[in-house]
Amino acid sequence: MPRVKVARKSTAIDMTAMCDVAFLLLTFFILSAKPKTQDPTKIGIPAATIIGPIPEVDFSTILIGQGKVFFNVEGDDVRKKTLEIMGDKYKIAFTPDEKNAFAGVESFGLPIAQLKGFLDMDPKQRATFPQPGIFVDTTNTNELYDWVHSARLADKYLHDKELKIGIKGDSKEEYPTVQKVISSLQKQKVDRFNLITALKSK
Repeated sequence: MPRVKVARKSTAIDMTAMCDVAFLLLTFFILSAKPKTQDPTKIGIPAATIIGPIPEVDFSTILIGQGKVFFNVEGDDVRKKTLEIMGDKYKIAFTPDEKNAFAGVESFGLPIAQLKGFLDMDPKQRATFPQPGIFVDTTNTNELYDWVHSARLADKYLHDKELKIGIKGDSKEEYPTVQKVISSLQKQKVDRFNLITALKSK
């Protein structure tokens, strides 16, 4: 008997479902990723051998560089509440637009008297504005103490958590500025804080 030839057919795989899943995952990662923000001043941080992630909530960063001090607290809600507490303390009324603008500011370093004008700028102007640093005179005007204290109150009120604090300083920074920052923390019984460093090469 003659053999029956079976016609060969090319195999077709429907990739539509896989493409949908891939694009959903890509969209998720893009929306959930946190962009790296530029520090307001250039610093060369010291190196260490231990790796640890920086928390994205309930965390505040004090940046020290070129004799200036900058402050940041994570979370838009905590930033707004911190600004409200500082406004009540210094008798400055911030508008809702200014509060929303402050929520988007990662790090800042200027006296609170100049903050309203800074927040009224557009983002491009704020990025290039020369910031003189936060007052941290431990014997006279110490606005850093008030910012840290207000952020701790705001985080406790909103999240019922103790705010963790990290210090990110230039490896060549003079000791007096660092000592003033540490003294400001110790005045409010903050004796435990993190030092943010770079990874030391082998």
